[in-house]
Amino acid sequence: MMTPKSKRRPGTGTTLEGQLLLAMPIMTDKRFARSVIYLCAHSKEGAMGLIINHRADHITFPDLLDRLGIIPRGPDDTIASDFLDREVHSGGPVETGRGFVLHTADYHASDSTLAIAGGISLTATIDILKAIAAGRGPQRSILALGYAGWSAGQLENEIQANGWLNCPADADIMFETDLDLKYEMAMARIGVNPSFLVAEAGHC
Repeated sequence: MMTPKSKRRPGTGTTLEGQLLLAMPIMTDKRFARSVIYLCAHSKEGAMGLIINHRADHITFPDLLDRLGIIPRGPDDTIASDFLDREVHSGGPVETGRGFVLHTADYHASDSTLAIAGGISLTATIDILKAIAAGRGPQRSILALGYAGWSAGQLENEIQANGWLNCPADADIMFETDLDLKYEMAMARIGVNPSFLVAEAGHC
């Protein structure tokens, strides 16, 4: 996983790390249509983020936990239903078998948690799922399989070509349980109607 080494984006003196990317309606890549992406890292080497509003339809959260051997599945299961009812997100097309947990900063593992911005952190080890199952995890979190990645300068070029809007992250949007509402919520947060975006620029 890419980790941020710079807080400056080449050519602009800014970084998009810790912000949301919103796919423009003209996005031609179906994997990213109407996607909301939280950018975990952005530097001169490239960028890495997690799609937070696409579900992984091929696996449920209990199935994933069962595969990882975190909890038993049977009549004596004492795990809370709200934990088992969580969505598994499709975080992006890269390394789709790898799991990432995006979460609030009230959980931190010194050897595996990356603090990003605005009280949001990223952990990519199985220990955080064990902690959540045991009631010792972060207050708010989402699990994603895979991630979205950009090489050096690629994201900047896509924004220049009107592929994305970028705006500050909002924890209520990020951790909203209804994935189908996140895109509209993010657009409304910045006062934008998606139907008016076809010819507009990529910054907000």
